[in-house]
Amino acid sequence: MPDINLKPSQRASIIGAIPPQSAAAVQVSGWLDVTTFHNLMAVVQLGTIGAAATVDAKIQQATSNAGAGAKDVAGKAIVQFTKANTDDNKQALINLKHEDLDIANGFKFVQLSITPAVAASLIAGTVYGFDPRYGQATDNDAATVAQVF
Repeated sequence: MPDINLKPSQRASIIGAIPPQSAAAVQVSGWLDVTTFHNLMAVVQLGTIGAAATVDAKIQQATSNAGAGAKDVAGKAIVQFTKANTDDNKQALINLKHEDLDIANGFKFVQLSITPAVAASLIAGTVYGFDPRYGQATDNDAATVAQVF
């Protein structure tokens, strides 16, 4: 059972992000080392989707922080959001555990990939690390995390 006396920021950390933006092409979080945390979760956020647009998102894995051998993680992609389905202002969560990766072949880096297509759409994404293997989660915050209270 987790230690309920810890602050949430001591158990969970923002380790990667796709800043809020209007985009019409693939956007990625950058490669993140999964060995620092027991579990990860990506949050995909939408604002207004462009006319006739679609938005896909997935987790990819690689053997280095430069993306060597990159490939999709099986079963870690959202069901496509579309303007036609009135998916404006919705969110999706993608949970990830170590056993979801091809660890036996050296895959220990992941990235969140969000792909708006057809027309620009408002998107954002955040990757959280949960329950750090050592120390507090905030010891592993992304460089873009400016404040923790």
